[in-house]
Amino acid sequence: MPELPEVEALRDFLTEHLTGREIVRVLPVAISVLKTYDPPLTALEGHRVAGVHRHGKFLDVETAGGPHLVTHLARAGWLHWKDSLPSGMPKPGKGPLALRAALETGAGFDLTEAGTQKRLAVYVVADPQQVPGVARLGPDPLADDFDEARFAALLDGERRQLKGALRDQSLIAGVGNAYSDEILHAAKMSPFKLAASLTDEETARLYTALRGTLTEAVERSRGVAAGRLKAEKKSGLRVHGRAGEPCSVCGDTVREVSFSDSSLQYCPTCQTGGKPLADRRMSRLLK
Repeated sequence: MPELPEVEALRDFLTEHLTGREIVRVLPVAISVLKTYDPPLTALEGHRVAGVHRHGKFLDVETAGGPHLVTHLARAGWLHWKDSLPSGMPKPGKGPLALRAALETGAGFDLTEAGTQKRLAVYVVADPQQVPGVARLGPDPLADDFDEARFAALLDGERRQLKGALRDQSLIAGVGNAYSDEILHAAKMSPFKLAASLTDEETARLYTALRGTLTEAVERSRGVAAGRLKAEKKSGLRVHGRAGEPCSVCGDTVREVSFSDSSLQYCPTCQTGGKPLADRRMSRLLK
């Protein structure tokens, strides 16, 4: 799933390639992707792009005098830039293509989604706050005003485990499954540690890991073409998706805990005092 660093890199890329260009056509190839109907997709056509923004994991293309095109790429969605779009009309139901946006220059982008779980979402709205997922977002962890005191206040009294708290978009915007694993590894903390149990020193360490991990990932992705961002993300991950491999910090074997629809990865030596976590939906250390 694209998370804050990848969506930020896409924002940078699209800012360069879209700003000032006129949208001439937007084609919904998979009707299910469109979550709003008023204004229609055609309301984007004939307007120039005024800017591109990021709200958590949402990508927002703002048009001058027209609506916003807001996209959430979900788990298996992606944006593919094309300097020259194919001629002709794409055929609905053929392949992963969900939406195509064409510019006056002949360039444009496709939104695609692999797999059978269709969760890619597109909204056409006058204001991004009309998108329910955007309206409920917590603060952006890379914002200038997101300091340690603000982070500590968010965690104060939070009874959930750290893994779940970091992934809650209404608490902190933009962190998903992969980077929550990476942040907790950098902070040397168990994913099942209760947020409310953190000492002041641990809160400071987690804050530093949060900002540092995301900043490093954004810088690593900056300037990377849209088509190579997935590979760039994977290459920079130290524990997520690396179960069975040696930890790059201590050499211990990276372990995994599986859930019904996801999994987490961690290093026992770095994060849990050398003790493996119980798998199969359990949330306590093996005794």
